[in-house]
Amino acid sequence: MNPMQPMKPIVVIGSSNTDMVVKTATLPRPGETVTGGEFLLAAGGKGANQAVAAARLGGNVTFIAKVGADSFGDQAIAGYKKEGIDTSQIGREQDHATGIALILVDQNGENLISVASGANAVWSDADLARIRNAVEQAGLVVFQLEIPLNVVAALAQVAADAGVPVLLDPAPAAELPAELLRNVTYLKPNEHEAETVSGVKVVDEASAIKAAERLLELGVRKAAVITLGAKGALVLERGGKPQLVPAPKIQAADSTAAGDAFTGAFAWQLNQGIELLEAVRIANHVAALSATRMGAQPSLPTRKELDNFIR
Repeated sequence: MNPMQPMKPIVVIGSSNTDMVVKTATLPRPGETVTGGEFLLAAGGKGANQAVAAARLGGNVTFIAKVGADSFGDQAIAGYKKEGIDTSQIGREQDHATGIALILVDQNGENLISVASGANAVWSDADLARIRNAVEQAGLVVFQLEIPLNVVAALAQVAADAGVPVLLDPAPAAELPAELLRNVTYLKPNEHEAETVSGVKVVDEASAIKAAERLLELGVRKAAVITLGAKGALVLERGGKPQLVPAPKIQAADSTAAGDAFTGAFAWQLNQGIELLEAVRIANHVAALSATRMGAQPSLPTRKELDNFIR
């Protein structure tokens, strides 16, 4: 890269939600009420979390999303601007609310999440035409699956046609069409998502390797990176050997945003041209650090916090 040229932006395309979090001793069973919890209102949504994760680490980030013409939408956009994120491509929906996620977290960091998608689900052909140029000019495009799958597929095609690498975090888990996988440069599922996409049940390192091999057979262009929680991440690059990149040991408080922290950090590293295994190692540290803190976006670390944690 010419040092005189500014780095092309990471363009994150995905969901923007407001998270309503209750931290409680135990998760309720159906029909049960558990009292005595603590309440937290925080900005969330997988797309937004990943955009903020990359921006806090120093990435040049453009976030593309849909929010409602409501106070939650106003708060979300103001929050992204504060993080230094380019919000010029965020669309407002007059007739749909900003997305909401209701999250219950127990004392071990396990969670239950229910999402009302609202404006996240409302994308038009005009939206796709409006953001096409931003996709084509990106250094890297990042997707998740909290917006319609046909939108992800269409924009991944635009990116691939323009020679822009695509990072897909296939969460929440869904079966993916072959034509989408063929446009994905890096696929980053967790165990459950890897099983949904590949058809291979992931229970250990050996089965993770089988799943990663299957993901490359299905068309993923460059690498499958399967996150395995506390064990780290299994990386298989096309033409390479599988490698387990271990995660640092931590005491988890809330794992809600760990996957998004990983993806945002991974995107930040890839966009700087960092070698794949080193990018995964850094992403493991960012994910671990986020899991030691409560909330989605409040838990995402800055570059200085990451440097101190690694030291």
